[in-house]
Amino acid sequence: MAADNLGAALVGGLIGGAIANGVQRNNRTTTRRSTYSAARVQNRETQTSLNYFGFPAGTPDGVMGRKSRTAIGQYQAFMGFPTTGQLSPYERDFLVSSYSRAQIGGPQVIKAMQGGNGVRGLLHIWRDEAAGVRTTGLSYSGSGYGGMPIEVSQAVDEIAESAEPSAEQLLQRSGFMHLADLNGDGKNDYMIDTSVSGSSFWCGASHCSVMVFASTPQGYQRNDFMARGVTTADFSCHQGICRMNEGTGTQMASAAAPSAAVPGGTVMAAAPAPAAPVPAPVTAAAPAPAQPLAGIQLFAAPAAPAATQSLASHCSKLSLLTGSNGGYMTVANMTDPELALGEQFCLARSYAINSGEGMVAKLGGVTQAQVDSQCDAFGPAVQPFLAKLGTSSSEALVAEVQKFVLQSNMSIEQLANTAGICMFSGYRRDNMEVALGAALIMVGIGQRPYGELLGHHLSQGFGVAKSTAQAQDWYGLALTSLESGAEAVFAPGQPERTALIKAASSGLTGGAMVQPVPAAASSSALPSFSSN
Repeated sequence: MAADNLGAALVGGLIGGAIANGVQRNNRTTTRRSTYSAARVQNRETQTSLNYFGFPAGTPDGVMGRKSRTAIGQYQAFMGFPTTGQLSPYERDFLVSSYSRAQIGGPQVIKAMQGGNGVRGLLHIWRDEAAGVRTTGLSYSGSGYGGMPIEVSQAVDEIAESAEPSAEQLLQRSGFMHLADLNGDGKNDYMIDTSVSGSSFWCGASHCSVMVFASTPQGYQRNDFMARGVTTADFSCHQGICRMNEGTGTQMASAAAPSAAVPGGTVMAAAPAPAAPVPAPVTAAAPAPAQPLAGIQLFAAPAAPAATQSLASHCSKLSLLTGSNGGYMTVANMTDPELALGEQFCLARSYAINSGEGMVAKLGGVTQAQVDSQCDAFGPAVQPFLAKLGTSSSEALVAEVQKFVLQSNMSIEQLANTAGICMFSGYRRDNMEVALGAALIMVGIGQRPYGELLGHHLSQGFGVAKSTAQAQDWYGLALTSLESGAEAVFAPGQPERTALIKAASSGLTGGAMVQPVPAAASSSALPSFSSN
């Protein structure tokens, strides 16, 4: 019955339908393109690329007429190539590959659109990169993303460099960017809340970096705070100097007198001056009393109960520890097996989020809210199996999931795509039931390296009761698969990672790692599948 529910929820639903429609569109496109010669297809690519960069070649019909040759000459002149009206192989390859690169988007493309040369400027930048010439940056022509100040746009890029989403994705996230006139000069000031970026680099255990940019005659001045749950109403600015209003209990600011500029344009916030009380944001619980320490006012947030501990917050804290320790633990320097496994858990979570986000981006016309709604049916459908994680062996549970897969009325490819997307949705929202269910489905369809995630959840106690023995069992299933030649799904460029997890798993109890016992072969057992 659970398998039927999953099929009803997902097969004919949004995610599966979008994937199936995408395949059909690709098939139709392939069939249609097969009627054209290879040369005509190349000509259409050339014309499309010329038009994109502002060299008008007319309708991309694959026929290189007078208009197309004129456009080629303009492109060659702009690039400093000989103006012949006929493209050399290098000139064409560079043009078409630049067009493809621009379609991916990113901060460079967004900034280029604000510059004087428009997207054409990318051609010079990428030409210089290919020649080994370092470009200092793109001209904003006085403004950055969507007309925002340069200083704000540069901060967005800085956050994007250490966050999973791109700069343009960050700007689309609700709550990331706030506008208000904070210093009363009639111009917009900007507040960036990094807590919605999902980056552990910008967040500690209970606070995230908040950047406030106040307008001055010389440009925008950046002020950095550590806070959570704040809005523009929680800040006051005088010219370029900003303070957090009294009554905001989540701040952690320097108690020094007037604010002093720090190299790089960052201003350390001083203790708030006496001001009219500003209503504090409503919180679920009052913060713990402030503890004075060497002139620093520290405001501690109440610790979350272990049962409801956020994996995202845990990974943020762990990232700070990893950085202070000089990097990830290795087999050679491992001193704390549980910490080493925690680092690898958070690394695997990041890979799952990145992979799933890329899959969602390919589902045209599907919103994130719709994806999340679909995936919410995933967790309950596999809940009977999740309930056995603490009692059943990995092989016995996988055998049950395989039967479930056979009864789900979904193809292996559809299950793999849906599980990958729902794993991203679950980890992004801290929904452990959805994330665990997706990982279990991945193992059930033959992707046994995903058993590592189940081992992590059991060893760290997220979404399931902590169990060292069961964790070692799932680690063993995943590692046996990897040692037998299966392709790594997390951090494939780190060959030592398998040995590290094996050693850390063994170290949880100080003994040898528990190896999975292969289930007895039977006619009902499902063989390993590959989604490739």
